[in-house]
Amino acid sequence: MTIARKQQICVETTPYYHIMSRCVRQAFLCGKNKHTGESYEHRRQWLVDRIKKVASVFAIDVCSYAVMSNHFHLVLRIGDTSHWTDKQVLIAWLSLYSLPVLCQRYLQDDVTDESELKRVQKDVAIYRDRLCSISWFMKKSSGMIFHVSPEGVSLRDETNKSVNEYTHGQSKC
Repeated sequence: MTIARKQQICVETTPYYHIMSRCVRQAFLCGKNKHTGESYEHRRQWLVDRIKKVASVFAIDVCSYAVMSNHFHLVLRIGDTSHWTDKQVLIAWLSLYSLPVLCQRYLQDDVTDESELKRVQKDVAIYRDRLCSISWFMKKSSGMIFHVSPEGVSLRDETNKSVNEYTHGQSKC
C-alpha cells in the first residue's frame, strides 16, 4: 500500500530525498517508442527546463536528476523559507500561480486594515509551507509537462492516447 509523501518526509531527519515519477499506460515521456518508432526525445528538454524554472522559485534545490524514457528521478534538498519576508513569499508564489486580490494589494502596499493584514498573513503562511513542499514542487514540475508542452500541444494529443480512448466502453469505477 502506498503512503502519502507528506507522511514519509521528515525534514528534521534529512533534507535530502530521492523522488521518482513515471508515466502510466505504457506512455513514453522521452526516447523512442519501440512499438511505433516515434521519437519523443524533444520532451526531455521541456522537462529539464520546467524543473529548473520551478526550482528557481521553490525553496527546494535539485541536487541531481535523470530523465528516462518513461520516468524521471530527482534528488532534492528541501530548504527553508522562514527567513523570507512575506513579500518575498508572495512574489515567489506569484511567479507560478495567481494571487488573491488582497495579496496583490498587499504587494502594492495597499492593505491598511488589520483584518485584511491578518488574512494576507494566513495566505502567506500557506504559500510559505507549499514553497517547501515536495508534493507541490512535483505537481508544478511534472504536472504541466504531462498535460501541455511549451508549444501548447497536449502530450496526450501528441501520442494520441487520451483518457477517453482508454476508458471507452469501460466502467469508470
